[in-house]
Amino acid sequence: MLGKGVVGGGGGTKVPKASFVSYVRPEEIHTNEKEVTEKEVTLHLLPGEQLLCEASTVLKYVQEDSCQRGIYGKLVCTDFKIAFLGDDESALDNDETQFKNEVIGENDITLHCVDQIYGVFDEKKKPLFGQLKKYPEKLIIHCKDLRVFHFGLRYTKEEEVKRIVSGIIHHTQAPKLLKRLFLFSYAAAAQNNTATDPKNHTVMFDTLKDWCWELERTKGNVKYKAVSVNEGYKVGERLPAYFVVPTPLPEEDVRCFQGRGIPILIYKTIHRPPYEIVKTEDLSSNFLSLQDIQTAYSRFKQLFLIDNSTEFWDTDIKWFSLLESSSWLDIIRRCLKKAIEITECLEAQNMNVLLLEENASDLCCLLSSLVQVMMDPHCRTRVGFQSLVQKEWIMGGHCFLDRCNHLRQSDKEEVPVFLLFLDCVWQLVHQHPPAFDFTETYLTVLSDSLYIPIFSTFFFNSPHQKDINMGRESQDTQSKPLNLLTVWDWSVQFESKAQMLLKNPLYVEKPKLDKGQRKGTHLKHQRQLSLPLTQSKSSPKRGFFREETDHLIKNLLGRRISKLINSSDELQDNFREFYESWHSKPTDYHGLLLPHIEGPEIKVWAQRYLRWIPEAQILGGGRVATMSKLLEMMEEVEHLQEKVDERHHSQGALPAEAPPLLRSSARLSSLFPFALLQRHSSKPVLPTSGWKALGDEDDLAKREDEFVDLGDV
Repeated sequence: MLGKGVVGGGGGTKVPKASFVSYVRPEEIHTNEKEVTEKEVTLHLLPGEQLLCEASTVLKYVQEDSCQRGIYGKLVCTDFKIAFLGDDESALDNDETQFKNEVIGENDITLHCVDQIYGVFDEKKKPLFGQLKKYPEKLIIHCKDLRVFHFGLRYTKEEEVKRIVSGIIHHTQAPKLLKRLFLFSYAAAAQNNTATDPKNHTVMFDTLKDWCWELERTKGNVKYKAVSVNEGYKVGERLPAYFVVPTPLPEEDVRCFQGRGIPILIYKTIHRPPYEIVKTEDLSSNFLSLQDIQTAYSRFKQLFLIDNSTEFWDTDIKWFSLLESSSWLDIIRRCLKKAIEITECLEAQNMNVLLLEENASDLCCLLSSLVQVMMDPHCRTRVGFQSLVQKEWIMGGHCFLDRCNHLRQSDKEEVPVFLLFLDCVWQLVHQHPPAFDFTETYLTVLSDSLYIPIFSTFFFNSPHQKDINMGRESQDTQSKPLNLLTVWDWSVQFESKAQMLLKNPLYVEKPKLDKGQRKGTHLKHQRQLSLPLTQSKSSPKRGFFREETDHLIKNLLGRRISKLINSSDELQDNFREFYESWHSKPTDYHGLLLPHIEGPEIKVWAQRYLRWIPEAQILGGGRVATMSKLLEMMEEVEHLQEKVDERHHSQGALPAEAPPLLRSSARLSSLFPFALLQRHSSKPVLPTSGWKALGDEDDLAKREDEFVDLGDV
């Protein structure tokens, strides 16, 4: 992946041009260790970060076809990350590395981001775990952000190999205690060094004022109220400290529901006439299971964890069939379809919708969030979207600690529910770009942030768990509560120039409306938080949900409820009519927004999944090239407008500069800003059988500038 300063496997002489290819394997060169030159590179440590082990004379490979090249350096492991320290001169040009993460470098892997570790023994690849009797000659690390690293250890001292391999295995695979996470070390060391972004207006929903503001924004304060009855988590540890309930319900009566489900308002605006029907959606019995999601993603991600170019082209022959058999795109489609069904009930049938789930913190979070993205244009702004994640996922009690397996205690609990939500949102962003204030790059770096343990946002199972472990619920008045960063403070990770790529320049601003135009269709739905009485309580049966829900709704909403609908079969025809009717009209980017869910419309999120595979790039093409041209046109229009204004004024404004990250559009690729542009090989390795109809091998090899944009799959 490094195109400059690349050296052969066994020698230290630098190749002046990246076009040189050595067909000699490093293992075939008998080189004295003294001939291998390494330039010492400084290891940058975060506050509280400690070096655990290291190894010198490690070769980081660049994979390409059947030959292997790389660069020598030092491989280190800290309590925060695995890092390779190579020659600084091997870095790419500054123009190509402007979009860099200030916390995680190009050759850094946080311990939480490690997915699988493999060793190569006599050309055979084997998974590594536990205590090893024999140590590998090559180390391969698969990351959860789909990067793949190859480290050659053939010329590393035996003792250093044992230390670095054993250290990496232990610190990435051994079960951990929550308080031993780097999150707490960083918080303690950086108490006086925590940065805040003054432009960050994300609503955190950790105060009563935040919930009151949300009620006022959505016009829900007529019939609903924010309550503080759960301060100190006296009603339930799975509930946030503050939430919203119907106004007729006395606050003291909420305590009666301790250990049982409480209907909590998720989205509200006033509607004429009042709702008379409640429809329940029991997601625990008639929708996706967590096992379905886990299995599908496990198959899906294997399509992108590519070790080398040969493997890429071998897989390419059956790529579409493997993609279909993974069922990941079908799961995305089912989630979007269910969200549209809920929206149809709210929009067309004036129903309340009550989402039911055993713990109400997985699929409830996903669907309630999707519905709001589709219905509420505020949630399609960056601040609104971040506030939505805070309300629905963080305060809604999604078990990030378990679902991301940060403690490495149970692989069965590791399910990418939040990533599934981001993938569903990406489908909407891809289909309706002008409706969103943020870009797919924003969604991509947000998914990466799941594994960066300096932000508290995605490292707890509930607000209660966070508060109790950060010292906010401590009785010790002498101890100062830890203060952690939130992921929404993007200035910690990216400089201002890089943050430009998180904002969509083609976003259609909301037009200013007259007073007479402000009235519209307003909707609401609720979510049921089903709180288990004990940790060992078995899964409630469907009948329990119906009885409890019926009882709760009648007590909470009283006479306004006339009937309870549990069957959705009769809504299929209504759904189809609603769906087709909306798509037959011009899109209102600040109104209701529905995705296309037909087979070809659900696509692979190319930027996230393919960004580390050079063979998948389209140099100078794809959606990025289109965006670049549009930005150049916008800049030209602004420049012409300024010239016109100068003729009417004595002094004109200075011409606006082009966005610095998109100026050299000829050097961009379809996977910008993540993919590296310099690619050493693009010629596919033909299999021994098959592809008979593709023509002569020489003709195929000559077409090295033709690439398939897999983002359109």
